Amino acid sequence: MLTGKKVVLGVTGSIAAYKMANVASMLVKHNCEVHVVLTQNAAKFITPVTFETLTKHPCQMDTFERQNPVDIHHLTLGQTADLLLIAPASADVIGKIAYGIADDLLTSTVIAATCPVMIAPAMNTHMYQNPIVQENISRLKSFGYTFIEPQKGRLACEAVGIGKLADESILTECVIQKLKEETKEKTIPDLLGRRILVTAGPTRESVDPVRFLTNHSSGKMGYAVCECAKRRGAEVTLVSGPVHLKAPDGVRLIPVTTAEDMYQAVMQQEARQDIIIKAAAVADYRPTKQHTEKTKKQEGELILELERTKDILAELGKTKRKNQCICGFSMETEHVLENSRAKLKKKNVDLIAANSLREEGAGFGVDTNRLILITESSEEELGLLSKRECADRLLNRLNEIWKQKQEEDNL
Repeated sequence: MLTGKKVVLGVTGSIAAYKMANVASMLVKHNCEVHVVLTQNAAKFITPVTFETLTKHPCQMDTFERQNPVDIHHLTLGQTADLLLIAPASADVIGKIAYGIADDLLTSTVIAATCPVMIAPAMNTHMYQNPIVQENISRLKSFGYTFIEPQKGRLACEAVGIGKLADESILTECVIQKLKEETKEKTIPDLLGRRILVTAGPTRESVDPVRFLTNHSSGKMGYAVCECAKRRGAEVTLVSGPVHLKAPDGVRLIPVTTAEDMYQAVMQQEARQDIIIKAAAVADYRPTKQHTEKTKKQEGELILELERTKDILAELGKTKRKNQCICGFSMETEHVLENSRAKLKKKNVDLIAANSLREEGAGFGVDTNRLILITESSEEELGLLSKRECADRLLNRLNEIWKQKQEEDNL
């Protein structure tokens, strides 16, 4: 898959450095030429010999130690590579790169690099959430550096939170996808001509001019579906609640705020769609009364009366055409299969993409997911994948269902 591609792995001083041996091995198995640069601190966690054995190339650590006198490592590494991945990236190295400090081989290589640079942070959760670190990350993003977000979980320091290095399979896939983008690899437009509507993000239900009810949805899953569908040739409409994401290029965006807004937008568009994917986390309830003035603090309890919002997925199931494909999402905290299968039947949809909030890597706001694709006759567990890969796998299955419906409709 990566024949002819050269990737430089920059490994910094973090306990997660041991994971990079597997990443190097996975890339080599894809026929990728892999070169590793270790910082001095990284070498205290994993030895150069490990990487040399896996990659069949010398592991570089010293700016001035060269086997070839004309080979200036910090220039040639980043200027002959197709991609540079720094993983795990410590707070120290992120800060240095953000302000142009090049005091070792790795930072010098990054500053001199002409290839794309991807950075996968890994550190204690309090370090990662420190405003200084976050500002450095934002600064690098503004310069065009790509970040592979850390995961939530139990860290080596026994703290629990965000800061865990992304899974090796995620890192490898991100490298593959980035290289595909950079080489402008042509994807077979298997969804060419297909009209696909996707909903994404949360909705907001106002209590008063100041407060509203919402949920933790980031919209990342729905936006990943839009990006993949557009890349594969589809005509994509995105109905999105309030999120901090940019709509993929070429996708028609309809921004909404409330559940009613989303209902109206979807129902206005649904008749001309071939496939509808309801990935949004729509509020099931809204305040019965929305106050025109700010609700003031008072003694005692405050009772907030709620009423049901319209069930968009159920309505789509009622109006579904014979040759139209409808997909819903189901995030559960217990009895995932039972609850999702019941939802599939009750809503009269073709597929439910289910996941559990309890499973690591499948919660709100992360870049990974663990989907189970449920149809009337099948269940397919995808395992831990990036949301982009989940999106492609989901679209594969929905395209199969859509094609089958067309055949049946033509009989």
